Amino acid sequence: MNNGISLYPGLENSFEENLQLINIAADCHIKRIFTSFHIPETNFANFRSQFDQLMKAASQNNMEIIADISPDTLTLLGSKKFNASLFKLKGIKRLRIDYGYENAVISELSHNSCDIKLQLNASTVTRRILNELALYNADFSHIDALHNFYPHPGTGISEKLLADKTQMLQENGIKVGAFIPSHNRPRPPLKKGLPTLEEHRRLPFDLAARHLCALGVNSIFIGDSFPTIDEIQTLAHLQENIVTIKARLYNKNPAVGQLLQHNTFTARLDEARDVIRTQESRQLFNDLSITQANSIDRQIGMITLDNDLYGRYKGELQIIKNPQPADEKTNVVGQIPANEIFLLRYITPGRKFRLDFS
Repeated sequence: MNNGISLYPGLENSFEENLQLINIAADCHIKRIFTSFHIPETNFANFRSQFDQLMKAASQNNMEIIADISPDTLTLLGSKKFNASLFKLKGIKRLRIDYGYENAVISELSHNSCDIKLQLNASTVTRRILNELALYNADFSHIDALHNFYPHPGTGISEKLLADKTQMLQENGIKVGAFIPSHNRPRPPLKKGLPTLEEHRRLPFDLAARHLCALGVNSIFIGDSFPTIDEIQTLAHLQENIVTIKARLYNKNPAVGQLLQHNTFTARLDEARDVIRTQESRQLFNDLSITQANSIDRQIGMITLDNDLYGRYKGELQIIKNPQPADEKTNVVGQIPANEIFLLRYITPGRKFRLDFS
């Protein structure tokens, strides 16, 4: 995934902290940085003194700078006229068009000669806007989209809105990103986190990130500006369009545990009512002897593996959606904790998923 951090020169972070953040992210192979040119609380003198040096550091690490702009941005940059070359000179490679620009202007900008790419506001885009951009011959190969973040508690968008907007954009060939908050040092002035989804404001960082992956976004940005190294590393290891669920492993067989931990599975297309079935598991476990063990009543969220007694079904991996009675031919090998079970609804037919027992 082409994920990113956020940087806000002129706010709470010192220049040294911002520089450190760039270097840590680069070491973790994060290649995108989001910044904004229209945050009212910005100390613009500090912004101007820091910005060029920080952009130089980002450029040296081959990182893409995404700048959130409005018509007021020109004042901050000391320019009277919009000129794409001005942004290129600053090291900016993508402009997020937040508000104040007509669709005809956006379409024209998508053909700029400076190779500056554009980003739409995914949270507010409509089919009418996409149709007008197409009418004005916008170059959609130079356009992606990024959802808003929401500093004010209670104002983050719903999962349905994110899913609907994301699907609409992706159906038009436009990749979509969204934000999750850091819990280390929330950004001022409100310091309540910067999520796209309201439900992520207090959700553990790792779970919020995996939730966005399950929802099918193409990239994830940390909205707050001083995440921990662990949060950045978590961001770096996310896998696009794969549902990753943490679980407890009960199985005592090391070979079985290794196969469960290190493989990606695909939900069968012929979806069962009571369980999630996998396409690959019987072949994957075919050469292993799976002795009968822990054949207990199967509750929602339990992970099961059919043992040697099941004949040709041996090795079938399932996740329980509706309770099942005990069966001596089926071993319960793991359990998904209660706060992770909601992720099961995203393992739809044909969807890939992983089980993380770490």
